[in-house]
Amino acid sequence: MLVELSVVEQRYRAVMEVLAGIPVTEVAARYRVSRQSVHTWVKRYRDGGMPGLADRSHRPRSCPHQLDSDVEALICELRRTHPRWGPRRLVHELARREVEPLPSRSTVYRVLLRAGLLEPVSRKRKRSEYRRWERSAPMQLWQMDIVGGVFLTDGTEVKIVTEIDDHSRFIVCCQVVARATGRAVSAAFAHALRRYGVPGEVLTDNGKQFTGRFGGPRAGEVLFDRICRDNGITHRLTAVRSPTTTGKIERFHGSLRRELLDHHEPFTSITHAQAVIDTWITGYNIDRPHQALDMTPPVDRFTTTDPEHARQAETLPLVLPAELDVIDNQHEPEPDAEIASMPVNLLRLNDMGPAPVAAPITIELDKTVPASGNLQVKGQQIWLGPDRAGTPITLRISTSLLRVLLAGVPIKTVASKLAASDLHALVHTQHARIIEGDTTTIQQPGSTAIEVERTVSAAATIALANKPITVGFSPAGRRVILRFEAGVMAVLDPTDRTLLRTLPSPLTTRAVAYLRGARPAGPPPTPPPAAPVTVERIVSSSGGIMIARQRIQIGRQHARKVLTLTLDETTIHVHDGPHLLATVPRTTNLAVTHKRAQNH
Repeated sequence: MLVELSVVEQRYRAVMEVLAGIPVTEVAARYRVSRQSVHTWVKRYRDGGMPGLADRSHRPRSCPHQLDSDVEALICELRRTHPRWGPRRLVHELARREVEPLPSRSTVYRVLLRAGLLEPVSRKRKRSEYRRWERSAPMQLWQMDIVGGVFLTDGTEVKIVTEIDDHSRFIVCCQVVARATGRAVSAAFAHALRRYGVPGEVLTDNGKQFTGRFGGPRAGEVLFDRICRDNGITHRLTAVRSPTTTGKIERFHGSLRRELLDHHEPFTSITHAQAVIDTWITGYNIDRPHQALDMTPPVDRFTTTDPEHARQAETLPLVLPAELDVIDNQHEPEPDAEIASMPVNLLRLNDMGPAPVAAPITIELDKTVPASGNLQVKGQQIWLGPDRAGTPITLRISTSLLRVLLAGVPIKTVASKLAASDLHALVHTQHARIIEGDTTTIQQPGSTAIEVERTVSAAATIALANKPITVGFSPAGRRVILRFEAGVMAVLDPTDRTLLRTLPSPLTTRAVAYLRGARPAGPPPTPPPAAPVTVERIVSSSGGIMIARQRIQIGRQHARKVLTLTLDETTIHVHDGPHLLATVPRTTNLAVTHKRAQNH
């Protein structure tokens, strides 16, 4: 009778033969395996016995090219935070965060597919079939257009005049105008020329603001063409109904609408709209990577100096019509002699804002005082002292003043050294808030809560602003929190913020903000637990008791007795002298007004 042996049994017999003294070569030949396999079986048997001879998985312990789970989680989190970011932008952001090893774009694409954060779609055309054209250097060609669909709170629609440098994708103009007339468009163009210099060519569509081509036989030269002719600018026009010719400026309009205009509430005024758009344009030009520029910001390309254009900029002055000298009742300042002699692409060092005239704005920025007490914002230092280290404060900054606010109360005011471009950069990089309305004065907040910590002396006093304040003997010798709000000083226990005592505030709100260790108040104090209330009631002839409109039935055998009731927040205990008669839940929250039994 033939019996089939398992693989483990065969290995076991081979090991036993080797341990009995039979040469490994003969055992390997008998079982038709290699000598290395027999040596491996012997080693596994000595280490683990019979279980060591069982088959083992051939799966590798690690996969060197597998993406780390932390990196995959970071990719998904970035995609959820920024749904518009594709694989290429995500790879760029991972490189900025110094992720090593850096995954490829196809790897990021597969991660997004597995997480359900991207729907696979087939490309209409291959990437190699697209023909991309651009000028070889900045300031050779500007593309210009007008975008609408921007509304104010009163329902008025305003327009935006935009210009982009063809080589660098740098936005040289993004001016908000009430009406896109020929004069307003030419004024925005003139501001851009004053700021960045004269380009070689300008490409526009066939709008009546740019050309009189379709104005009939009597149409003369429009103001825009006159500016181009006086300054030697070649004005190129697109074919009729061909928006793809100015594709770069049209693509910028899509980004501006999707990332800002579609998600922003209607603007209160043209000045407000200009300030918000200027802030977004600053980030677009300086910080945002552009896929068409190998993930570099437009400013890196725009600042590359073209020697030929720099030579022309030195010899050809800017010529503008006299009617554009006064625009919106504001005189355009003449450029400084030193700045005028600089290469045109380096003029951005004077003011990096993309708008011709930066709209005045006031921002608020939340900060925490560092351990040194010396706070820095865009190179400007504000000394607050080490005693305020760790205190959260608010900075209200304009181009003229810088105020430090503690819980809405101004504690320091200095002259501001920041320019308008610095304020726009703070809004973009540090999420500062733009303040609207009258910012020259600070309204005193109605309910400002500020806290300080002090130790109560043995004499039950606390020193505040060099004045002894009596707070009672109950917290004597203890550390307490003093909370100032609405003219009231509350004494709190620092462990659980239980309210210990309430006193009239001995200081004004502004004086409280200057106290050593003052900080914005935390959560409101916890009221002390209510003490049980003891009352007396007479049992009625029907055996019931009424307490705070809640009836309790005791029994007729206790009629006309005087019982004692103890009330806490949840229960009512009924006592007949030392004996507990009943315990019932409390269903009323009314206050007990009578504690003694009537007619007793």
